[in-house]
Amino acid sequence: PRCSVSSFLWYSQGPYPRYECTGGNLRSGNLSAPASQPGKPPYAFGTMANKKQKHASRNSYRATPVATKGITDKKLKTKLKYNERIVKQAQEHAAKVNDWLLPETAGSLEAEGLEETWRYKQSDVIAAAPTGVKHKVFDMSLPELGPYRLDYSRSGRFAVLGGRKGHLAMFDCERLKVACEVQVRETVRDVQFLHNETMFAAAQREHVYIYNKQGVELHRLTEHTNVNVLDFLPYHHILCSVGKAGILRYQDTSTGQIVATHKTKKGECGVMRQNPYNAVMCLGHVDGQVTMWTPNLTSPVVKMLCHYGPVRSVAADGTGRYMATSGADKTVKVWDLRMFRPLHGYNTPAPASWVDISQTGMLATGYTRRVQVWKDALSVKATSPYMNHEVQGGMLHDLAFRPYEDVLGIGHRGGVSSMLVPGAGEANYDSYVANPYATKKQRQEVEVHQLLDKLQPEMIVLDPESIGHVVKEPAEVQKQRQMEAELANRAKKKGKTEEAEKWSKMDGKSKPTSQQANRPTRRQRKQLNIIVERKPSTKASIRKGSA
Repeated sequence: PRCSVSSFLWYSQGPYPRYECTGGNLRSGNLSAPASQPGKPPYAFGTMANKKQKHASRNSYRATPVATKGITDKKLKTKLKYNERIVKQAQEHAAKVNDWLLPETAGSLEAEGLEETWRYKQSDVIAAAPTGVKHKVFDMSLPELGPYRLDYSRSGRFAVLGGRKGHLAMFDCERLKVACEVQVRETVRDVQFLHNETMFAAAQREHVYIYNKQGVELHRLTEHTNVNVLDFLPYHHILCSVGKAGILRYQDTSTGQIVATHKTKKGECGVMRQNPYNAVMCLGHVDGQVTMWTPNLTSPVVKMLCHYGPVRSVAADGTGRYMATSGADKTVKVWDLRMFRPLHGYNTPAPASWVDISQTGMLATGYTRRVQVWKDALSVKATSPYMNHEVQGGMLHDLAFRPYEDVLGIGHRGGVSSMLVPGAGEANYDSYVANPYATKKQRQEVEVHQLLDKLQPEMIVLDPESIGHVVKEPAEVQKQRQMEAELANRAKKKGKTEEAEKWSKMDGKSKPTSQQANRPTRRQRKQLNIIVERKPSTKASIRKGSA
């Protein structure tokens, strides 16, 4: 049975509304509101019930305290009590910090009884949504300029669209206001925001162009030719591209210099996605391999055979633990990036052309005209999808979750659409990282701080935690180095001994003869000549004095 509109209850805890679907009660963690009060929040801020519930939630994840009543050793008993008091204080402090900094919790759709969440239609979810959320779902019909690629800014406030037939547009997702719109009159293969919403890059027919938020062309990157996919590393200010020649290029957007150029030697490449955890670029190839690249090495740091056919799409979660890939063999596989081995896979009726992972770990797959969203499908294998949606505009061409919002953007042949995915976005945003409501002055200050804190390309490694650590060599390598040092010292000592013996044989030959010993030295001869020259004058002066 399908869930009716009356069973949807929507409640808000701050600027981001969260919602749940149940057969009777509205649930939020351990809290529940009776069905006789539809639409009422589970608790009100500032009430005594709210405080009790918060304290109950604090103690819910605390381990059982140590029982010190039966301990006879006074020293041990005092130490255990002190440790328990410290743990309790730390837990209360952490709970207060969470209440201040993380007041929001991500909601979700929950079914009761025989109901299934994947049976709910978007029309039912939108009908139960408040007015502030309904406008986030839109459907742009642009059949003459598609198919479309799209990308969201880091804050999720702006979106940029790129039509295959030369249409570029950027608009504000909150106000639904177009910021700029331009027709470049040539093929557009991909679009990508740079460090913020003031600039975006477009991969056009021959080169990559950079535009500002007014749609004015700022730069033409002639080194990037025939590009298929673009990506941007925000902490390094590096724009990455790969295209028909299979050449991966890194270009620093703050200085304009080419950082690195790598030849993949695997032909044309149209699949590229960065790992947000370590900024390593993941490329999918037609031979079923996924290669991982850094600007420091000319060869891939990792090679993985993921599919028995061309790789269609790649996506990595924010923690860097999991990676999802889709191939032409009609499978979507989840990989553990810590051990580089597959965890599980999902079969699709048709090859999945696009996959994406949300901030909360939801997996979205798209094939033909259907979009499937899987919840908790990375660490464990899900038995059924979380949501289903069929696009009416045409074949899918791109998927992208909107940051900090429960929205999934869909680019297709007929234009651009969006759908609500409860619980997909992060409920609490960090204003120092991405602020959707930043003013002009705040945006300028953040941009300056980003340039000052920019990381160098040499910092991109497979394991970022290894930076700053001293790598200890294995015992075998240390023993081998020690033996080599001993051999070198022995050879050096032997050479010195041989040289000393050689000079000792010349001792008899180097001694002066008896005749040579009686001869005066050069200094003595010089002094003797001086005395001989002065001798007559000395005698004459002595005679005069005596006379």
